Amino acid sequence: MRALDSFSDEDFRLTVMRAIKLLAVIAVAGALLLWWKLGWQSAALLLVGASISGSGLFEWLRLMTAVMHRMDGGANARPVAMVLVGFFLRLGLAVVLLYVSLKLLNGSVYALAGGLALGVFALTVEGLRLIKAWTV
Repeated sequence: MRALDSFSDEDFRLTVMRAIKLLAVIAVAGALLLWWKLGWQSAALLLVGASISGSGLFEWLRLMTAVMHRMDGGANARPVAMVLVGFFLRLGLAVVLLYVSLKLLNGSVYALAGGLALGVFALTVEGLRLIKAWTV
């Protein structure tokens, strides 16, 4: 059994990147299913929600990487202020994208909510994979 102190920055990055890939696969499969059952508007709303969720995971990865490099005292660490600006710009863009997609697309709001929840689902799956790998 591995100890938590052996969990490196690279392990964190790989876990989040695997979660983003899982999110993308589920989003494409779900969009195809929704297109077939409910129409292209609902499929588009699912993809909008999934893209917002995926970009949030990616921005969180960037923010945590910058903070960890800063805490480690890295000489070539990115300025945290620039990463925070990018984080809040992405958040504002997500709000605009949500508003526009809800105004223009007459699909299921549940598809949008499902797309937004895919990020949490993907992170949960990857967390359970880590727990399984560390306890076996």
